[in-house]
Amino acid sequence: MTQLPGLLDTEAIRKDFPLLDRTVHDGKKIVYLDSAATSQKPRQVLDALNEYYERHNANVHRGVYTIAEEATALYEGARDKVAAFINAPSRNEVIFTKNASESLNLVANMLGWADEPYRVDHDTEIVTTEMEHHSNIVPWQLLSQRTGAKLKWFGITDDGRLDLSNIDEIITEKTKIVSFTLVSNIMGTINPVEKIIRRAQQVGALVCIDASQAAPHMVLDVQALQADFVAFTGHKMVGPTGIGVLWGRQELLEDLPPFLGGGEMIETVSMHSSTYAPAPHKFEAGTPPIAQAVGLGAAVDYLSAIGMEKIYRHEHAITEYAVKRLLEVPDLRIIGPATAEDRGATISFTLGDIHPHDVGQVLDEQGIAVRVGHHCARPVCLRYGIPATTRASFYLYSTPAEVDALVDGLEHVRNFFG
Repeated sequence: MTQLPGLLDTEAIRKDFPLLDRTVHDGKKIVYLDSAATSQKPRQVLDALNEYYERHNANVHRGVYTIAEEATALYEGARDKVAAFINAPSRNEVIFTKNASESLNLVANMLGWADEPYRVDHDTEIVTTEMEHHSNIVPWQLLSQRTGAKLKWFGITDDGRLDLSNIDEIITEKTKIVSFTLVSNIMGTINPVEKIIRRAQQVGALVCIDASQAAPHMVLDVQALQADFVAFTGHKMVGPTGIGVLWGRQELLEDLPPFLGGGEMIETVSMHSSTYAPAPHKFEAGTPPIAQAVGLGAAVDYLSAIGMEKIYRHEHAITEYAVKRLLEVPDLRIIGPATAEDRGATISFTLGDIHPHDVGQVLDEQGIAVRVGHHCARPVCLRYGIPATTRASFYLYSTPAEVDALVDGLEHVRNFFG
């Protein structure tokens, strides 16, 4: 068995994840290498969800009876846990959404409806990058189309890094918002946050960071980042689906208008007008994702108990080993950084002329679960002139043996297609 420095006790950790014991295709043990799409869930999270529904299920904030107060305490307790997890200055800066996509759309719509000095209009510019998930492209395209603002973006270098050579021309005095990913979901690239934020601050632009591929894998300190908004999702960080987070600076949340209207986000309502509750409730219209928030709180507890620094070291060791092993496969081309330096635990690749969908299907027959397609990052595939990639992504439960299984599986793919 391959031994690598910095690895977690995966034998113990994997016992917490029931699905990892599954077999497929006539008894083949599943090798799950698609955590960038969604992570598996530990028993601690599953138990928290069951416990909520079995003993505390009620709507939050309004009820004065016992289980309603219990549900409210659990929901708001999850907010406290998330705030501590990301080192937010205030719990009131943590907004629960249904996913990171909704969080990013929330920011885009707030800026489209805002008054000065935040308003995006035809005299302003929006900046993003070519390596974004579609969730951090389409909302800005929609805002640009609606307001007439100019949409600009940073390109990608041949080795999968952001091309910041023209940063002063891309981020200008007209820029209102710069929105970019901390870690690429397709290439694993970790982007140079400080340089981008420093330039944005020079021109007075706001900064929004998509941390969907960062929050599960490394320490996420919103105060250290110095961004204005940070979005991420629960289901990639051992939490349930249906829960996302938008963190925003308190003064911005106080000044910006709500995106959704309805119950709970109001202070007073008449037939003529309404006033709004303070943040975060101003941005949480209707019945919120209560059970999902409770599950996310349990996920935060689980990850915190292990330690995000330890999780990052584990994944870095696995990624370094995976890059080395994959580069040994004939005709394999890594799309993005071909080293473990400044990259996360996601590796996309092509294999000769074999279509990624065919690669994925043959691997599945061996019990190996990888992602195929453009991974909601089609501009990256267009940049490199490829239709799609095969993507392997690792997490705290991934092992060197699973990397070896992937490499052996790719050899089988090559033999299968001659």
